[in-house]
Amino acid sequence: MKKSHSKRHRTKRDAQRGFTLLELMAVITIILVLATIGAGRFDLAVIRAHEAALSQDLSVMNEAIQQYTRDKDAAPTSLDDLVQSQYIGKIPNDPMTGAPDWTAENCDLLLSADQTMTGICSVHSSSDKISPFTQTAYSSW
Repeated sequence: MKKSHSKRHRTKRDAQRGFTLLELMAVITIILVLATIGAGRFDLAVIRAHEAALSQDLSVMNEAIQQYTRDKDAAPTSLDDLVQSQYIGKIPNDPMTGAPDWTAENCDLLLSADQTMTGICSVHSSSDKISPFTQTAYSSW
């Protein structure tokens, strides 16, 4: 009689220590839903970071172009002119393409009466991708 009692007691205790298949499936489902939500938010955070870097890089390079033009009374003919004259340390990679392949815009605009030569007046991203936040092409920034 003692043997059957210990078997019953052991089986009951084993059932209390483990999880049922239904409980495991519910936990896994909750984890998958949370991971899916988190992955979507992570992707948007990465895009926002790239856009912030793009905006900063464009601001720095366009300011360097204007300063170069004012100082030299001639616009730079290439972005390399900015590096050689030490207005920027190096041409940064476009955050949207991953390469230093900026689109330079040439203008006939003179910033001062002393300016003798036209050239690059601004730069833009060479990416044709559309921002999911502003619905504009990065190349128009």
